[in-house]
Amino acid sequence: MRIRSLGVIEDAVVELSPGFTVVTGETGAGKTMVVTSLGLLLGGKADPALVRNGAERAVVEGRVADADGSPAARRAVEAGAELDDGALLISRTVSAEGRSRAHVGGRSVPLGLLSSLGEDLIAVHGQTDQQRLLQPARQRGALDRYAGDPVALPLAEYQTAFRRLRDVTGQLDELTTRARERAQEADLLRFGLDEVAAAEPLAGEDLELAAESERLGHADALSSAANQAHAALAGEPADPDAMDAGTLLAQARRAMESVRGHDPRLAALADRLGEVGYLLGDIAGDLAGYADDLDADPARLAAVEERRAVLAHLVRKYATSGPEGGLAEVLDWAEAAAERLTELDGDDDTIGALEEEQEALRGIVSALAAQLTEARRTAADDFAKAVTAELTELAMPHARVSFGITPAADFGPYGVDEVEVLLAPHPGAPPRPIAKGASGGELSRVMLAVEVVFAGADPVPTYLFDEVDAGVGGKAAVEVGRRLARLARTSQVIVVTHLPQVAAFADRHLVVEKTVDGTVTRSGVTTLSDVERVRELSRMLAGLEDSELGRAHAEELLEAARSSARD
Repeated sequence: MRIRSLGVIEDAVVELSPGFTVVTGETGAGKTMVVTSLGLLLGGKADPALVRNGAERAVVEGRVADADGSPAARRAVEAGAELDDGALLISRTVSAEGRSRAHVGGRSVPLGLLSSLGEDLIAVHGQTDQQRLLQPARQRGALDRYAGDPVALPLAEYQTAFRRLRDVTGQLDELTTRARERAQEADLLRFGLDEVAAAEPLAGEDLELAAESERLGHADALSSAANQAHAALAGEPADPDAMDAGTLLAQARRAMESVRGHDPRLAALADRLGEVGYLLGDIAGDLAGYADDLDADPARLAAVEERRAVLAHLVRKYATSGPEGGLAEVLDWAEAAAERLTELDGDDDTIGALEEEQEALRGIVSALAAQLTEARRTAADDFAKAVTAELTELAMPHARVSFGITPAADFGPYGVDEVEVLLAPHPGAPPRPIAKGASGGELSRVMLAVEVVFAGADPVPTYLFDEVDAGVGGKAAVEVGRRLARLARTSQVIVVTHLPQVAAFADRHLVVEKTVDGTVTRSGVTTLSDVERVRELSRMLAGLEDSELGRAHAEELLEAARSSARD
């Protein structure tokens, strides 16, 4: 991994090679350079204070070598990123105003993607991470991660069944708690459907009745008009001398018939006049029939109005758009209400089926939870023994680590187990939760022991330890360095430390130095040669870089670390 950082740190470049890299320097310098830069690259919160006064932005760039085929690279490519000769390029820009931008593989990406990539790229451990280890959920996750497939496989099945059980339970709760409301809704629907069924409305009946009501209400006027029109067309039998349209039309036709042979044009007009005569006769006959059929029946009119009132009542109650909706909307409502009533009436069957499924799911969840508990107990024994063995080598020979696995009040997303790491720091001490039973130095060593046990099984290729050796000294510090070196055999390990005993075990030593020109503070990163490394370790040991005794002690410490690494 290669990091380039611009901003508060003036154009500094850090090459982080595989193996064990240690970063030392003045208080805070190493942490600012490495930890803060990595935190930004992995989606950490952007602080505008990182931008130098007078500068527009701070930039951090990272290059993850040999990333092709890794989970992080696959996830980045899915987001549109491109690899550069198998390497994944990541950059983060923070403006002086606090705005932040992220780029992966040449593409602008949301910060959430950086966090997601970070989970596959690096595990960062510091004082805050130790606090996270104190959380029971983290401890349960650590145990599950160590257990591997014996927990992961049944856990996947358990979570599928648990989600379905939760959904079924929710549906049952809704159906049973709303039973009264559903019963009231069903009663209203039944009443409305009975009312509509009793009226037996027919499609279009309201329109037909409206037309009939209009006709019956004006029957006298319609009859008088039809008779007058008939008399005008066909004549009045009571007055044979009265002129009518039929007589006049016949006269006109006779006048034209006598001369039609002299002009085809007039003959055509005569023919048309004959057609009018036939049409007039038909109309006259229809008018006579209409007048005879028209019946001013008050009883029928009353019946029609009564029927219209019944239908209007249905329209007002059940038409979705009110009176304007008409009988058609009443019939639509009745169809929809019948379907809804069938659904409500079927809730009892649904409840019964859900209760049966709920009971079956509870059995499945219970069985899988028991399987998870057994797998966790088995893994906890192995995990605790391995961590305890590591603690023995970390100058805690009498400490014993164990796991407390107790049943929770109810099933949860991860089973029914409450998991807690317990520590007995010395013989006779009862096992207590590590939050209560471990000092700061002991907690650091427990955490390191956990990571060493995880080594080889953990898919994360890089570890960053930020002063994880705080509170440790003497022989314990030597053992911390030895364990970090062992972890570096299978992973890339980066350690920020102030302990020379730890730094001596590193494959590569970087030092961060600050310079001040009176106005601007700059930080630079230097890779130390063997001679320079002796001087830095001497400074860390005695505070004196040129002390012969300090250099001798530093050389002795380096040789001891190298000998230990060869063993």
